[in-house]
Amino acid sequence: MKIEIFTYEFEDKQTLGECFITKDGVDLFKAKSLERADNDNKKSVSCVPRGKTYKCVLEYSPRFDTMLWELKDVPNRSECKFHSANFWRQLNGCIALGDELVDIDGDGYRDVTNSKNTMKRFHKVLEGLTEIELIIH
Repeated sequence: MKIEIFTYEFEDKQTLGECFITKDGVDLFKAKSLERADNDNKKSVSCVPRGKTYKCVLEYSPRFDTMLWELKDVPNRSECKFHSANFWRQLNGCIALGDELVDIDGDGYRDVTNSKNTMKRFHKVLEGLTEIELIIH
């Protein structure tokens, strides 16, 4: 089983893509992804670098008071997690997932919808695992 994110839209404030969890070539999960823009991998204000494979580990997050999937070995970065968020400005180098891309707040940027429920589905598909591979294309 693995997680793959295919980024396809790069804007001045955000990066959009699609996230899949697959097993033996079968899609078990699909969602829209939202990250900060590509700002040269600067801490807290940039998307996770593309073209790499990362180890993700399920860990307790004191900030969110829940178990979250954290990307490990991101160069010059720490605390890159998957968590619910609707807007790019709610992310500090992390990845949010949602059902659709819609400009919720009228600021001209598409946001992800239904992020909390999408993250619940993400965790449900990965239930029982504590580590998984993530590839960002």
